[in-house]
Amino acid sequence: MDPPWAGRFVFTVDGLEIGAFTEVGGLTVSIEVEEYAEGGQNQYTHRLPGRMKWPNLVLKRGMTNADNLFAWFAASSGEGFAKADNKIQRRSGAITLQNSQGRPVQTWKFVDAYPVKWTGPRLAATSRDLAVEELEVCHCGFTMEGHR
Repeated sequence: MDPPWAGRFVFTVDGLEIGAFTEVGGLTVSIEVEEYAEGGQNQYTHRLPGRMKWPNLVLKRGMTNADNLFAWFAASSGEGFAKADNKIQRRSGAITLQNSQGRPVQTWKFVDAYPVKWTGPRLAATSRDLAVEELEVCHCGFTMEGHR
């Protein structure tokens, strides 16, 4: 079986497809290490696992005419935030890696997420670069689920 190509993945939030992206960063978790010096133990310092740290997800894609991405951001800020009595509605979502036939191979499911940054394309008349938008999403962790 061929390994999955890392260029096909879809981002969904509460079952709503936000879009297919060209790049996803932040699928990382680390564990802080706390050091504890025990009295009388001079050969080493105890190193104990601490809190888990989940960096923000950063998703990039070429501009499309679908507005689900910006609509989610708008609902979590400005007037959308004010209409919700200044409360963030945290959502669940998933990033699903697909094989060349479009079947899911691996899914990362994240919880308590909300967008914290949207960046539009850099526009320049002399540029031949693809117009790319970027979304940064804060979350409280993810799990991984393989598909067969």
